[in-house]
Amino acid sequence: MTLDKREFDWIDTATSTRRTLLKMSASTVAALAASKGVAATGKQPPNIIFIMADDLGFADLSCYGSAYRTPQIDRLAREGLKMNQAYANSAVCSATRVGLITGRYQYRFPVGLWEPLDHIDGLGLDPNVPTLPSRLKKLGYRTSLVGKWHMGSPPEHGPLRSGYDHFYGMLGGWADYFPRPDRKLENVLLDGYTPVGHHGYVTDELGQRAIKEMTEAAAANTPLFLSVHFTAPHWPWEGPDDQAIAEKVDDPRFVEGGSVAKLQELLTALDRNVGAILDAIDRLKMTNTIVIFTSDNGGSHYSNTWPLSGMKGELLEGGLRVPVLMRWPGQIAPGSTSDQVTISMDWVPTLLRAAGGPQLADDETDGLDIMPLIEGKAPLKPRSLCWRFKSNEQSALREGDWKYLKVGGNEWLFDLGKDQRERANMRLVEPAIFTRLKAKYEAWDATMLAYPEKSFSMPTIGKTPDRY
Repeated sequence: MTLDKREFDWIDTATSTRRTLLKMSASTVAALAASKGVAATGKQPPNIIFIMADDLGFADLSCYGSAYRTPQIDRLAREGLKMNQAYANSAVCSATRVGLITGRYQYRFPVGLWEPLDHIDGLGLDPNVPTLPSRLKKLGYRTSLVGKWHMGSPPEHGPLRSGYDHFYGMLGGWADYFPRPDRKLENVLLDGYTPVGHHGYVTDELGQRAIKEMTEAAAANTPLFLSVHFTAPHWPWEGPDDQAIAEKVDDPRFVEGGSVAKLQELLTALDRNVGAILDAIDRLKMTNTIVIFTSDNGGSHYSNTWPLSGMKGELLEGGLRVPVLMRWPGQIAPGSTSDQVTISMDWVPTLLRAAGGPQLADDETDGLDIMPLIEGKAPLKPRSLCWRFKSNEQSALREGDWKYLKVGGNEWLFDLGKDQRERANMRLVEPAIFTRLKAKYEAWDATMLAYPEKSFSMPTIGKTPDRY
């Protein structure tokens, strides 16, 4: 590959460190088994496979009513739970990923204030911050990330410094679906921190590697936490048969290559690989496995968000609400649904407890253990959740069915129980509720880090004709 040699200066060191960490993790597992692991509970904790799509809209799955066809992913809805009121931590990718892995509002961390993160030397998720993989590793889990990281680059940052034993994927916010030796290291497929070089269609490569991780964990009889963070259906708009076209594309956004039909091609590849992962669970007899499927933010370009309005980069429902499917045989009833309001950062306390870990204190997570709620063992819990987005000066708070929204100098109050499309402004009809929610948002905002003056935030105005 024709990459700058300086980009590889840290690879040997990182690889050596990774080997050391793997040796350490093996001894750590043995030490923990007597007190916290399998020996203490008498049974193996569940495997956890967390599958995340990139820029998938709320209604892009056929089980959510879309014209797009996703029969394999739909299996999770038939065999488990479909969630109708699930939110991403942010309207863009890297910020949501910070919330997802830490269980905290991303606005508590400098890396979470970039929307999304570009390659900036020295900026990334602090390795000292506890994460879901680092917490699960202490419980004896093998931890692997297959796919997109997007929270800072080595040597200071990276998945192997934030709790993952294994990494196969991309460090940055996007990657070509076919090999491009002229791209930066952050945007090529890596094994550990070494470029893979020649490879097939990226979605297929990630699916195959996920199954390899599953196979190795099953052979070792080790509980597995596997993050499978696909880049699909994020641009470039390249389907499995587009290699000849992809080799000639200079601008990775490749706007002219997109269409509704092309999005279906990307979704079909994604769906096929999710199906292969589900088949591997059966073949490997990994019966006690939690599988979660979701997206990092709302839909983009050709996505279906109906009946919601808005898109990626906006705090309207279409930019924040995401599909969530969850399967856990014996724990979650097949074909069930939930209207519980949830958010990405809930998965840290939820999955930690499902794995037999401790309940986190309030100062350790902003999320909620939602397992009793989605199992139907507890009534729906009213939530107060907040978001902000630097571009277009956006603010939002949801409390129950009420939502306060600010974009630029305009403010709204919506009753989402009656108006998911956010059209009927109730501000003048319910002035007391509007005033209370606005004040509550401002009090929350004062507890978060301020945006740096130069931090990037993705604009939507002017990107598509309906954002003018």
